[in-house]
Amino acid sequence: MIAEIVIALSLTLPAPAAALSRPAAARPATAATAPVELALPGSGGVKYRENTGDPVRLAAYGLGTKRTYLRSATGNAFAWEKTLSEISVSPGNRLTAGVPAAYRNGYDSLVVTDRTTGKSTSIRTVKKPLAASYASWSRDGRQVALTVEQKVSGTWRVLGFTVVDVTAKTARTVRISGLSRNAGFWWSPGGNLVSMYGTGLRVYRAADGAVVRTYKDVGLPTGPEDSFSPSGRSLATWCPSRFKEQLCVVDAAGGKITRRVNVRPEALFGWWDESHVIAVMPRGGAYRLSVLDLGGKVTRVLADLPAKTWAAELWVSFTRTGQS
Repeated sequence: MIAEIVIALSLTLPAPAAALSRPAAARPATAATAPVELALPGSGGVKYRENTGDPVRLAAYGLGTKRTYLRSATGNAFAWEKTLSEISVSPGNRLTAGVPAAYRNGYDSLVVTDRTTGKSTSIRTVKKPLAASYASWSRDGRQVALTVEQKVSGTWRVLGFTVVDVTAKTARTVRISGLSRNAGFWWSPGGNLVSMYGTGLRVYRAADGAVVRTYKDVGLPTGPEDSFSPSGRSLATWCPSRFKEQLCVVDAAGGKITRRVNVRPEALFGWWDESHVIAVMPRGGAYRLSVLDLGGKVTRVLADLPAKTWAAELWVSFTRTGQS
């Protein structure tokens, strides 16, 4: 079930899910210091290149739902989270939110862990046969949104969302009618939830699912990371079919496409800074996790990805550095 979502959302949505607690100033996509290479266990030899001063930090990654790896809170080691199908780290790096690989006592749940104390809390979300996955942290780090789905005639279909309050340890599920089968939910900077809608996006109130705003015909969200830029002023989408370009940038306030980037990434994993995105680019039969500017130029290679690794449904999740 969740494996299917990972593939679909990598092309259409925000994921698994790092979020930001406050806007960060744009920084250069390159650094003068030599990068540190972080070995990623279970990835087929992939090494992630990280510089001091990078605006984002690789916090977790996985291969579909079979193997999920979490980076230590302060170091560079990654550990296999054997009981979880996905995990993401909150803004500020203090909490993690993990979705178990199996139901517990007939319920799906979210496991929230305080990294300073090591204490974990399991919060029930939905009852079987419903499933709640694809965790997205709100930018204030207080809530996690999950996409709710159910298998119908052998196909998983999205029914709505669950919002988990990590402080109160409560979960509230809201059903939304008329959703696309591959829809998914993620946070806007203002604390609402966003999902694909037709050839654009729709914003829903987290409390009750009421429609707040519709971005008409601006294209689908890039995902699986936050499609809003760090400041929240720009929104990345896959361009509507009327354009030859694949990547579009939308003015979040005005709701209009302001830039079309003539580049064809395999997937996007959020924004690097205000003027760069993190993209998977094809390269000689393999792939590269890269920093891409809004002119379509690769300004930095973060990791070389063998074709076999990418085919194994690799996903990566980041947190923004310098947050409280």
